[in-house]
Amino acid sequence: MEGRNVKNGDTNNNKIVGSSLSIEKNPISPPEASSLKKLALVASIAAGVQFGWALQLSLLTPYVQLLGIPHTWAPYIWLCGPISGMIVQPTVGYYSDRCTSKFGRRSPFIAVGATLVGFAVSLIGFAADIGHATGDPNGNVPKPRAIAVFVVGFWILDVANNTLQGPCRALLADMAAGSQAKTRYANAFFSFFMALGNIGGYAAGSYSRLYTVFPFTHTKACDTYCANLKSCFFISITLLIVLTILALSVVRERPFTLDEIQEEENLKNNTGGCARLPFFGQLFGALKDLPKPMLILLLVTCLNWIAWFPFLLFDTDWMGKEVYGGTVGEGKAYDMGVHAGALGLMINSVVLGIMSLGIEKLARLVGGVKRLWGIVNLILAVCLAMTILVTKSAEHYRATHHVPGAIGPPLPPPGFKGGALAIFSVLGIPLAITFSIPFALASIFSASSGSGQGLSLGVLNLAIVVPQMFVSVTSGPWDALFGGGNLPAFVVGAVAATASAILSFTLLPSPHRKPKSEGQWVAIKNKEAVLIFNFLFFI
Repeated sequence: MEGRNVKNGDTNNNKIVGSSLSIEKNPISPPEASSLKKLALVASIAAGVQFGWALQLSLLTPYVQLLGIPHTWAPYIWLCGPISGMIVQPTVGYYSDRCTSKFGRRSPFIAVGATLVGFAVSLIGFAADIGHATGDPNGNVPKPRAIAVFVVGFWILDVANNTLQGPCRALLADMAAGSQAKTRYANAFFSFFMALGNIGGYAAGSYSRLYTVFPFTHTKACDTYCANLKSCFFISITLLIVLTILALSVVRERPFTLDEIQEEENLKNNTGGCARLPFFGQLFGALKDLPKPMLILLLVTCLNWIAWFPFLLFDTDWMGKEVYGGTVGEGKAYDMGVHAGALGLMINSVVLGIMSLGIEKLARLVGGVKRLWGIVNLILAVCLAMTILVTKSAEHYRATHHVPGAIGPPLPPPGFKGGALAIFSVLGIPLAITFSIPFALASIFSASSGSGQGLSLGVLNLAIVVPQMFVSVTSGPWDALFGGGNLPAFVVGAVAATASAILSFTLLPSPHRKPKSEGQWVAIKNKEAVLIFNFLFFI
């Protein structure tokens, strides 16, 4: 989308009229877009990151129980991701836009982020050993020193991932050099490699004898399960470091000189910009004066993540409790449901990977990326609504097939399990779009208005992490209000997905169209505001 409003006489000064997010047009000749091979190479870093996250999802909960972390601590531990994402990623994005390292603007942050990920994962894996060496007791009792090491490592890991992923996506946008097609391909590659990382992580986590490859991991403080976790983490660190070194060695950035930054800041000060404000002044100014396309994109993304996060947070718990009828810590039904949910996540990742490779063609088939995003958000809403049907059918089956005196509830028949796994698999389609299109649109809109890629993607991240914090804090009381279980949060997600789809169809601009004039934006301002208010009030 061409988003530059250039007034008469401005072209000689290379000025771009924009919001406080905007930067001045670089006076040097624009760079050429990189090849798809180089874009794919940089995007492959996502596989190393996601491999580690998949291990956490599949192995970390039992490890937390092994260390004896109290249940009341869990919300504080898992909230660190959204909190660090809200602070770290915009900060890193802002400073990566202004980095003058001889290695480039994004590469230093990517390298530091990968190093911190390796350090954090090592702390998590060796938490039990470090705790034992510093005085933790043996046996199934809380291990306070190991818990402290684990929590520190977990927080560092979230900070490191946000330090790594934001500049990585910004580098992909830089390499696309304003080409909308290559921007979409780059983000599709990123989504594809996230799927590959998920598949590898779930596969490694499911193999219970991987520790035999690294026999030194089995210690007095670290049993077979713990040793297997450490072995998986060794593979995760190696994969991430190798992919990062390979990508940064092949793809060399042009250094951004101090003179260029100074020239931009001087131009901003002459035109009333806010280049000399501190970072948070820039961030709040960016949120205040965002271009209309970015504002709508943030709203659609926010609603989209209100829909997604309840399911991503409770998907395996839903399988264990609602579909299999189990109770945490009692019998085998819950554990069997969780394992079935892990299989669903594996299938979901496969669909996610396949779908990521076809986003560009599918977008052309349905008439554009905004229409595609709207369609898949409707699919997301239907899938979340279908969890009600599967849950109620499973409850009815257990009520009619209960055997007095039996240990545990009757297991659901294959048809119910298949229906639940079908929901997991179909959700891989909208998940591929969620991991790709919003970031591509943010890069396109920010490039059109002259905005810095790092800060723009950091602002977009706020529309992702704020809904996550909201869901984390409110989903428990909301579910308890309706008698417990996960369905109330899923219903809210279905409504939010529907609202996100409608806004995507009606208000989200198409990136290939020329921008509306300021007068045209003012003409639709009231209609837009009323629609947004109604949707938010309805939700």
